[in-house]
Amino acid sequence: MRHTKVKDLLNSTKTLQEINAKGWVRTFRNNQFIALNDGSTINNIQCVVDFENTPDETLKRITTGAAVSVTGNLVESKGAGQKYEIQVNKLVILGDSDAEKFPMQPKKHSLEFLRENAHLRVRTNAFGAIMRVRSVLSFAVHSYFQQKGFVYVNTPIITGADAEGAGEMFQVTSLPLDNLPKNEEGNIDYKKDFFGKHTNLTVSGQLEGETFAMALGQIYTFGPTFRAENSNTSRHLAEFWMIEPEVAFNDLNDNMDLAEDFIRYVIKYTMEKCPDDLKFLESRLLDEEKTKPQAERSEMALLEKLNFVLENNFKRVSYTEAIDILRDSTPNKKKKFQYLINEWGADLQSEHERYLVEKHFKSPVILFDYPANIKAFYMRLNEDGKTVRAMDILFPGIGEIVGGSQREERFDVLVEKMKALGIDEEELWWYLDTRRFGSAVHSGFGLGFERLVLFVTGMTNIRDVIPFPRTPQNADF
Repeated sequence: MRHTKVKDLLNSTKTLQEINAKGWVRTFRNNQFIALNDGSTINNIQCVVDFENTPDETLKRITTGAAVSVTGNLVESKGAGQKYEIQVNKLVILGDSDAEKFPMQPKKHSLEFLRENAHLRVRTNAFGAIMRVRSVLSFAVHSYFQQKGFVYVNTPIITGADAEGAGEMFQVTSLPLDNLPKNEEGNIDYKKDFFGKHTNLTVSGQLEGETFAMALGQIYTFGPTFRAENSNTSRHLAEFWMIEPEVAFNDLNDNMDLAEDFIRYVIKYTMEKCPDDLKFLESRLLDEEKTKPQAERSEMALLEKLNFVLENNFKRVSYTEAIDILRDSTPNKKKKFQYLINEWGADLQSEHERYLVEKHFKSPVILFDYPANIKAFYMRLNEDGKTVRAMDILFPGIGEIVGGSQREERFDVLVEKMKALGIDEEELWWYLDTRRFGSAVHSGFGLGFERLVLFVTGMTNIRDVIPFPRTPQNADF
């Protein structure tokens, strides 16, 4: 018999005869009431067992985590809190779960404990909700760009280029690590490696994406990226997903328009598709906030924060203006900032970004025209010779969520910037070709997908919004 999803049963407009549901037991009360969940919704459906006519041996096997199949009638519920329940006529245990050993018992578990059991944590309400929201957000990303006529491009995961110039990359090699071949100079002979050169896992698909934008007009990438940054913080992952559109003939203003429109779309789409999950995550966040000191609590509830982004125009502010605001701000004058702003050229920290959004402008903020020496080589140099056409989007509670720029399309200027930073022209000969042959103004941005999921779900640790987090000293599962 075909089973019906719990979500569809709960959304039914009428009672039904002889239906089948399959899922996992969340709780079993009084030898009679099963709370059944199949992952299609955060809500469980109550299944009422005829315990007097069910063998004791079967009842003992209805434990938290067990997989079961129930057949019966969908009837109006006599209990409060649910519209329908299943009067069970037939129950089959599909997979037992040892009640004494199953880690996900119906009680409150710490997030750290759940990370240690990442293979099972999705069976909890919180992580089921997070992963459904993540899935919908992912679809919304593709939906937005496809509707706008963008071409989806799969850029390489293995690369010889360091897009950010950060040097914090995972090396890819097939060389025997216990007997590395050396050349005449005594250095590692990468000519004997699989690719015949030094290669790494990518930190960004941007450079390759630019080459496609110069032929297809508007493209986007959405794939895994890697950083070998030894940071064990709530904001860093070694493996994460990046969304990177690149658009030919777009200048910085067009880029800001695109980023603002895109981020509003995906948030609005997810709010429409995931109301139950977001409502639950808002309640979870409120409960978590109660345990924190007043000064550390969020000023806005989750749905209020999401609507804050949808309902307020993004304020566009130059870096120079932002520095003046921060330098003259009360927390800076009273030395409340951890990083004090004393002069132009400072790299803004999360506390500064959040002050601009949450205290000063009370709206999402787009900062632009940053100092060239704190931004990447490929960003277009302004006429002042000291700033570049970069932009960052700042959100409440999280700070920077999008980073992008108008790209440097002038061959001579790009080469000079590469020389100044010691970037090998021969390594990026193919990238420079896009400036040699038919160069044009173009722009793009990058959005770390987990940052977006973090914002939309209200979670505070980035390890909780990706199925299996990869962090320093941790590659379990």
